[in-house]
Amino acid sequence: MTPRPPSAPTSPTPGAVPRRGRLPAQERARREREVLDAAMRVIVRDGYVAATMQAVADEARASKETLYAWFGDREALVGAVIRGNADASVARVAGALGRPAADAEEARRTLEGFARGLLTLLTGEASVALNRAAMGSPALATELLASGRHRIGPLVAAYLSALYDAGLSPHPDGERAFSLLYGLIVQDTQIRVLLGEQPPSTHAVAARARAAVAVFLETPSVETPSVR
Repeated sequence: MTPRPPSAPTSPTPGAVPRRGRLPAQERARREREVLDAAMRVIVRDGYVAATMQAVADEARASKETLYAWFGDREALVGAVIRGNADASVARVAGALGRPAADAEEARRTLEGFARGLLTLLTGEASVALNRAAMGSPALATELLASGRHRIGPLVAAYLSALYDAGLSPHPDGERAFSLLYGLIVQDTQIRVLLGEQPPSTHAVAARARAAVAVFLETPSVETPSVR
């Protein structure tokens, strides 16, 4: 009987996902987003102290070893959650303030929309959970400031400076104008929610936004030193 010649190795089907080894970049990115979403759910549900890597792995249907390989330790994973959350917030703010106001009414509507979004964000369960996590970690606190306030602040300040240049705001210094507007919107509400109070209702948020913007636009500019 004539022996059969050895079969030639088959080439992989183009575009096929290998069963073992590294994930393709697009699939890896998708799975990382799923892990970060799962981590956010665990942090909201259990709190930062109880949010173990195993709990996140179980929620994401991934292995704990994968989480360590992709993100490092738990603090680094939560830092990645903070950055992802901040990226989404920055994109929303940039979209809301994307074009100069044509007149005073448009400026008022835009600022009220920003005010509602800001107060809703800062008192929402994701923001509250991440702020509580940052309270116990200097590294996470630094990440939270760098990813959030220090990125959003200049965007809003630039918009407020443009309003002044167009004669639609009495406040010439954009950064100080943002600090004033921020204080009028947030007041002590965020810290009270962090301490356990219920977040404001949608109606209360809208009322605060209207009042804050009205005061901001009607208050004459006062030169006060920046607090650093």
